[in-house]
Amino acid sequence: MSTLLLRLAGPMQSWGVRGRFTRRTTEMQPTKSGVVGLLAAALGRRRTDPIEDLAQLSLGVRVEQSGKLMRDFQTAQRTGVTAPLSYRYYLSDAVFLAAVGGPDDFVQSLEAAMASPVFPLYLGRRAFPPAGQLSLGVHRESMPELLRATPWKASPRVMKDNHNHVVKVRIVRDLLPGETPTATYEDEPVSFDPDRRVFGIRQVVEDWEDIVNPAVPAQPPGTSAPEPVFDKHDPFSYLGGQIVS
Repeated sequence: MSTLLLRLAGPMQSWGVRGRFTRRTTEMQPTKSGVVGLLAAALGRRRTDPIEDLAQLSLGVRVEQSGKLMRDFQTAQRTGVTAPLSYRYYLSDAVFLAAVGGPDDFVQSLEAAMASPVFPLYLGRRAFPPAGQLSLGVHRESMPELLRATPWKASPRVMKDNHNHVVKVRIVRDLLPGETPTATYEDEPVSFDPDRRVFGIRQVVEDWEDIVNPAVPAQPPGTSAPEPVFDKHDPFSYLGGQIVS
């Protein structure tokens, strides 16, 4: 078994699960259906093609920088007809690590596809292209091991502004044998067919991991770290609170 590591970063991302009609929400980390769709596009699969082999891959996501939850207003108009105003939520300036585990040959083919994708790749919505290098290579470590051991991949600005030598990052991953789930998501892809879009329930473990911040040196013994400086601006105040679903 091998694990493909992806860095999902861009000015905007949106990973919806329950969003419908005039309200399109986003989860606070990439969904399995979104990552499988990304891989399927790289392989050149169309929406009506089978995805069972991709859905069987294990997935874990680490939140490198959570970004900011933003809300946009959109409408459409045809002659004589005006569509209702829709609410679109997305994550701005977020970075995630996605670890995809599976059989060696299949994972190697996924890495090759990510380097030369058949269809354009995007982060949840067609208007949100990725920034920087997507694939960080194929690794022999398992998905959970890789999420624990990989150095922090946040932006240099976020690392510098954090002021802490060790930071806590959130991990959402598929269950290991014998584990008890701590959350469920309706993001297990069954079919992307526009006439029959089907998603199942996925049980996951949500956890936190301590990661070293390379931009901040460790404090000598007997000294205390400086107090972190926080941005007083609260973008959620404009939205009436942190609403993601």
